[in-house]
Amino acid sequence: MDFDKSKLPTHSSAIDANVSTPGAVSRLPGFYELPIRERVALIGRAAHLTDGELSKLNQFGALNGELADVFIENAIGTYSLPLGVATNFLVNGIDVLVPMAVEETSVLAAASHGAKLARLGGGFFTSASEPIMTGQIQLFITEQCDWQEILTTHKSKLLEWANRGHDSLIARGGGARDLDWHFIKEMNALVLHLYIDTRDAMGANIVNTMCERVSGILPEILPCEIGLRILSNLTDRRTAKAECVVPAKAFDSAEFRGDQVVDRIVKAYQFAFYDMHRAATNNKGIMNGIDPVLIATGNDWRAVEAGIHAFAAKSGRYLPLAVWSKTPEGDLHGEINVPMAVGIVGGVTKLHPTAQIALKLMGSPNASKLAQIIVATGLAQNLSALRALASEGIQRGHMGLHQKNLEMLHRSIDRNPVVHTTARVGASRT
Repeated sequence: MDFDKSKLPTHSSAIDANVSTPGAVSRLPGFYELPIRERVALIGRAAHLTDGELSKLNQFGALNGELADVFIENAIGTYSLPLGVATNFLVNGIDVLVPMAVEETSVLAAASHGAKLARLGGGFFTSASEPIMTGQIQLFITEQCDWQEILTTHKSKLLEWANRGHDSLIARGGGARDLDWHFIKEMNALVLHLYIDTRDAMGANIVNTMCERVSGILPEILPCEIGLRILSNLTDRRTAKAECVVPAKAFDSAEFRGDQVVDRIVKAYQFAFYDMHRAATNNKGIMNGIDPVLIATGNDWRAVEAGIHAFAAKSGRYLPLAVWSKTPEGDLHGEINVPMAVGIVGGVTKLHPTAQIALKLMGSPNASKLAQIIVATGLAQNLSALRALASEGIQRGHMGLHQKNLEMLHRSIDRNPVVHTTARVGASRT
């Protein structure tokens, strides 16, 4: 069905900051060109913000107005998250402090507890692949030709062309490494995959630049029209792995024997393996550990999330990210291996002062070591959650930690009951 523009609602393009009609203040031509202070004043008038509400904007914490304007368009302030440090982490025999930026009460406690359990078995043992990112170039062949032969013949030339202008990356051992292709019959499209070692950068801009550069010469060797040229966030050639062994006796409690808990954790993993609804919640718990470290270090957690969830479904079924099993000795073994495209140079990571401090807290790791610490944190988070679920239940510890939130909410309601007449306590997050 064709789209009918005549059915769109019409609005005046003029701005009247005193108009309170919903929707009348969202058309703000030139808003991005205003200084931040003027943006805040305009938004305040348009949305009828109080002086108290306005005072919470136009503040930048560890940032400043210039950096905020670089990181985001139409900046009017910052949104703060608590920054904490997860403890007890032993990664490849080295003690590591893990900075985490998150608003959820129980996340750091769970990560620290999981790391404490893993420490009893020697901590986490990690590794990572080479930092190979994947770029995609979509082609539509316009004439009959042996594109397989043509691409094979010109493969070296295309890789050489991709690397032009990236001397500093190549000097550090990076650059375009390989090229392959596949045909999508359903849309009559040929897709090239360009594999690029981006070293200590996450590499999105590098990959996109190389894809666009290579696409520029493809019509010279192939009769084709160029489609999309962009990286893939399914970085299945850039992965990080962590594993741990927890002695069964570490789970001993007044209510359960350790061997019972090991068996129950393995069954909890199997539940996630065979049931997609459980797998989604299980993997969300793993991301509870991964995302806060990505955020604290200025990395793109949306890209990592997209890649990890796609990776979880690569078999055609959505599966749990971590695997838990019982060793011949009766102890618990856990393992996780997921895409982890992170960087320590470029973008927010290099410019955000708190991200730089977070990296220093971790011992100033390179991108590979950072990826390994992050997946270890995800495994620790999963271990802690499954231990609780398999024994006393998730709510006992979670609600104990959540009690401070409830007390603060009640004090806030007592101070300003009108504002909170519809306040409700949020649902638990596993």
